[in-house]
Amino acid sequence: MIFKLFAASKIDEFAKSLAQDIAKRYPPAIANNPEQMVSQKRLTTILEDAFNRAHQFNREQKLGMFKKAKLGNTFKWELKEMGYEEKFVDMATEGLIVYLTRGPS
Repeated sequence: MIFKLFAASKIDEFAKSLAQDIAKRYPPAIANNPEQMVSQKRLTTILEDAFNRAHQFNREQKLGMFKKAKLGNTFKWELKEMGYEEKFVDMATEGLIVYLTRGPS
């Protein structure tokens, strides 16, 4: 039981670090302001870098279905708490889950 709790906290920490990495490179103030456009290529690169880290974490930790869901849920709530709009949060979370289940193409 203790190992499961440790694994859950490790997953939460990783999910929060992913969200924080995105926020450093694409802050909510920029993401939520249509006047401060960031190119699609740059945004894609930022998200793919985070998703590739998540894919590597998945390979190292051998996450099952429930742990992947926990990672995605923690990631989603962290982005929401940082102030990102719902549309971006949903898009980023969906991308994360796709990378965790399929891997990079």
